[in-house]
Amino acid sequence: MIPVRMLYHLRDFRSSAIRKACVVYWKPIKNIVQQKTNDGHLNFVFRLSSFALITMTTTERHLNIYDLSLPALAALLNDWGQPAFRARQIWRQLYVNLVRSPQEMTDLPMALRERLAAELTFGVLELETMQQADGGMTRKALWRLPNGPVLESVLMIYPGRATACVSTQAGCAMGCVFCATGRMGLLRNITPGEIVEQALWAAREARTSALSPQPLALGNYADDDRWASDDTPSPQPLLPSPTRLSNLVFMGMGEPFANYDRWWQSVERLHDPQGLNMGARSLTVSTVGLVPGIQRLAEEKLPINLAISLHSPDDTLRSEMMPVNKKYPIAALLAAARQYVAKTNRRVSFEYVLLQGKNDSPEQAARLGELLRGMLCHVNLIPWNPVPGAPLHRSHGERIRAFQRVLQDAGVACTVRQERGVAIAAACGQLAGAQVAPTLAEIALV
Repeated sequence: MIPVRMLYHLRDFRSSAIRKACVVYWKPIKNIVQQKTNDGHLNFVFRLSSFALITMTTTERHLNIYDLSLPALAALLNDWGQPAFRARQIWRQLYVNLVRSPQEMTDLPMALRERLAAELTFGVLELETMQQADGGMTRKALWRLPNGPVLESVLMIYPGRATACVSTQAGCAMGCVFCATGRMGLLRNITPGEIVEQALWAAREARTSALSPQPLALGNYADDDRWASDDTPSPQPLLPSPTRLSNLVFMGMGEPFANYDRWWQSVERLHDPQGLNMGARSLTVSTVGLVPGIQRLAEEKLPINLAISLHSPDDTLRSEMMPVNKKYPIAALLAAARQYVAKTNRRVSFEYVLLQGKNDSPEQAARLGELLRGMLCHVNLIPWNPVPGAPLHRSHGERIRAFQRVLQDAGVACTVRQERGVAIAAACGQLAGAQVAPTLAEIALV
């Protein structure tokens, strides 16, 4: 999203700033080319050096500062003639002080603040609505993206801690039958900055939140990998509200591994010790089971947590529920999971949505136990959360408990996920954007 007026200056820009700020690919052409795509984006191709040309995607708006890494920001400021320490000042304001505009950066000269405001955009997500449930302890934000698509983020507050659930795509192409997001289809991939913006919203909310005076049933959240970390406290009475975001899960809209490069840039940004400084083990990514993504994650240096959506112990039913199983069946998926454990020595979590009479029988639990026996893993049972128009039903409590007992008797660690945000469609599988509900009703009539 580079301003058009900067294009000719950046034509000879030989630093790595543009390569790190934009999604790029090399293209062997000689001249600058401008093309406008259907979604309003402008594609510019310009000479980066005497050897190669680079294509970057931009819009007619300014560059979003949250799409810049610290080195890219430093390179840009260097090009403006600013001293090196200015980048670190701005970075701290963005990711530690959580400011939202250059006017709030009072440690910067006024001239620099004015140029930042003129040349850059400080966030592109527009907050459409924010809903609350569970006495204000669960908050869901509906965001409008540039060019129209929407996505959602959720913040869950607990005594002394807070967890954010963020989206990595607008919509989703995976088509899981039990998930509202899958019914939207994929609207578009989102940028690293758009992922980071969601986390920063949650961090601000956590910092300013006040706990409800009514204590909540804590359930077994300490064993739930959505907000688990190595130092998860035991359930306890109400404490002062959290002052920082303690955990973040990439379990909102979209499949993270289908937007891997942009998603991983956001992981590095959120982990940065000079910024939000989230520990790798406080970050969890969930995948429908894209085997290449699991293999790639095993090679990454940051040991973030991995959760895999499984939902069935047999290929026929899983393919019916999750079309991705036709490409990556259970045997291939579990082989990748075992390789991940062997490579990282990290526990894998398997998510299992329980549907009445479909995948919740004791026999299916026993089969699942056989598949997972001996693996360093944990099963997170999820009572299905209602999705308008879906011809499915959540399992009854006794069937859930019976399923859990069979797995535990088979030696597989297993917990039941605590319910949060169901009343505002903020729970697992319910994120679809406010405007999608009528579409779901129409689908149900087909």
